[in-house]
Amino acid sequence: MPNISPQQADLLTLCALRIEKTSIDWHLIARICQSPDGLAAMLTGEIPEESAAARKNLPILKAALRHIDEARDRAQSEVDAAATAGARLVTVLDRDYPANLRLVPNLPPFLFYCGDLLERDARSAAVVGTRNASEDGMRRAARMTRGLVEQNVAIFSGLAKGIDTAAHTATLDVGGRTVAVMGTGIAAKIYPAENRPLARRILNEGGALLSQFWPTSPPATWTFPRRNVVTSGATLGSIVIEASSTSGAKMQARIAAEHGKHVFLLKSLATREEWAAKMIADGRAVEVVELEDVLSRLGTAKRIQRAADQRLQLALADL
Repeated sequence: MPNISPQQADLLTLCALRIEKTSIDWHLIARICQSPDGLAAMLTGEIPEESAAARKNLPILKAALRHIDEARDRAQSEVDAAATAGARLVTVLDRDYPANLRLVPNLPPFLFYCGDLLERDARSAAVVGTRNASEDGMRRAARMTRGLVEQNVAIFSGLAKGIDTAAHTATLDVGGRTVAVMGTGIAAKIYPAENRPLARRILNEGGALLSQFWPTSPPATWTFPRRNVVTSGATLGSIVIEASSTSGAKMQARIAAEHGKHVFLLKSLATREEWAAKMIADGRAVEVVELEDVLSRLGTAKRIQRAADQRLQLALADL
């Protein structure tokens, strides 16, 4: 496979293993394969973890390993597609895997990306909200984003219409750093199509596009909820600007709370949406009246990177 290490190739092969349309739990692979020993164990049909997920996936792994050559071919074709798109690969085996994301239990085993991943991205916030945003919501998203950028906070969002577009655009307008977490593969067509110029601008102005999916994966109903996991996990906290009870942004707020991340809900949102008011009342979210409500709770990039390095060392020591 071009431009990737043998261990990275082996990890992708594990992810490509299938038996009767069933693949191995990628979160399980990610947890085990943060060390070379864990990767080697899985390639021999062992899962060195005592858990329900391990017991469920062990027979799948053993059966699927009989088809490892097919899996290697699948992984090869996906890496080739990523290379054609100018994308690069980072995996849980690598020190430059995003620091915040390494600290959550449902981390993806690999990421393909265009642009650069930076250590400073550890001090970041996700600014998210509904696709059907009001004019007030768009203004609030832009104002919040500009304030965060002025304090050297990297802005993550999902490249969707509405609030996501406002967050990415406002970040670029003031010269900030933004990362778009995609709901498609890195080599697939940008979705939605109207944001293809925005994706190009993000790359041209020093940002990054990031995907946890196989590079050729098209948009699907299941990819966008899964994208929310990475948008939450890769940041210190999620700021929800405007979202109904059925919005994906509400789901991200829940995921962020499960991750132990900060959940920031604008006061204007909490006054209109019962779910937001309840999260605040339950202590699972912070009501945001002013920018300082967010900034006072964000850590430093160096501290976060140290925590991620310690997690990686623990993974190495456990096996």
